[in-house]
Amino acid sequence: MRRSAKVAASLVLCLGLAPLAARAEYPERPIRFVLPYAPGGIIDFVGRTIAQRMSESIGQPVVAENKPGAGGILGTDFVARSAPDGYTIVLMDPAYVINPTLLSADVHYDIFKDLRTISIVSSSPEVLVVTPKLGVKTYQELVAYGKAHPGALNFASAGIGTTPHLAGEMWKLGTGIEAVHIPYKGIGASFTDMISGNVQMAFSSITGALPFTQDNRIVALATTGRTRSSVYPDLPTVAEVGIPGYEVDLWLGVFGPAGLPAPVVARLNAELRKALAHPDTVANFAKVGATPRGTTPEEGDAFVRAEHGKWAKVILDGKLKGN
Repeated sequence: MRRSAKVAASLVLCLGLAPLAARAEYPERPIRFVLPYAPGGIIDFVGRTIAQRMSESIGQPVVAENKPGAGGILGTDFVARSAPDGYTIVLMDPAYVINPTLLSADVHYDIFKDLRTISIVSSSPEVLVVTPKLGVKTYQELVAYGKAHPGALNFASAGIGTTPHLAGEMWKLGTGIEAVHIPYKGIGASFTDMISGNVQMAFSSITGALPFTQDNRIVALATTGRTRSSVYPDLPTVAEVGIPGYEVDLWLGVFGPAGLPAPVVARLNAELRKALAHPDTVANFAKVGATPRGTTPEEGDAFVRAEHGKWAKVILDGKLKGN
């Protein structure tokens, strides 16, 4: 009887430890890192930089995969519907919190119930750029032009509900200037039209705009951060020269499906923070005006809720309709 009891006890102990052992082995296969926009933007740059660093330390390939469509909705929805096992995650920008309000008919997931914040990984201002054809050289000249020519301005974005779109709408509210929104499939696609003068202005990621502002094919006027950008140190912020309190942070966060086991969330968070602290990551981010962050999941959750409220107010105040 004693021997039977010992065997039974050992079996129970082994069964109890089995799930822990399985979790300790995570990851056992490659991790799919969804980038829900086309190649070439800041999500692509930051995502691939992080994926490379994580692959070197986590013991499995972290495979960056572009899955563009519907302003990030397609890729985010894919991850929300994935198994909560830590093998499918997504890198998303502020459209993550904007889309559920502005494009509610197209969003079939709840960011607070169907997805889990793993970490907010970076912050970056946007840059306000204009076509040289407009003939303005400073932010103040742009505002003066807009006020002198009511309804004459238009602005490009990476699509309805994207950060460049909402940055433009918030600018309109702050200046009282009317400007027609022209959505593109990606902000980079608008630059050819901006060079020719068909599009007059845009709020762009620094990553997307930099090649065009370096050779003056388009003109940079201001950035949208709380402080000046290290990439454009001579440019004022919009808050400095025009709209007090104006700030648009093109933050990026990593999210997974709801129900991720706590040990998996902890491992991913730790690996992300390790990747963000790597000197090469810091240096590469600085080239495009991005600052590594690396929040805890709880800090990330609180940040996402605050951003959701901020942009919902812009959408309401601007009477914006996406669908």
